[in-house]
Amino acid sequence: MSSGTIDIDEFESADDGEFETQNDTERIVLFLDRNDDRAWKAATIAERLGLETDAVSAILSRLKERDLVRHKSPYWAITDDTDRLRAAYRLHRHHEGADEQYGEERLEELRTDEMEEVQ
Repeated sequence: MSSGTIDIDEFESADDGEFETQNDTERIVLFLDRNDDRAWKAATIAERLGLETDAVSAILSRLKERDLVRHKSPYWAITDDTDRLRAAYRLHRHHEGADEQYGEERLEELRTDEMEEVQ
């Protein structure tokens, strides 16, 4: 449910193809990271990104479990642990690259018991 518009600063700072490939979780994390001087209500994030509030709330809860966002009801903010956030960005890029190279099904075949789940 996109509004069909984005802020011109967001447009100018985006890489080519960035908006085509972002999933909702990526969009939320990038939004909070770019607006790290504020805490936001889930409904406001949803409105700004053209998403459903329930979907944003569920994503934020999963991100909180991974310590990538902070929550003081009813507000949400990006983590202040910049090392953890950088590590999550690196892991995400690595996973995307592996998925492109091997395909999602092949990655499941390659998974071993020694691989740690990212929390």
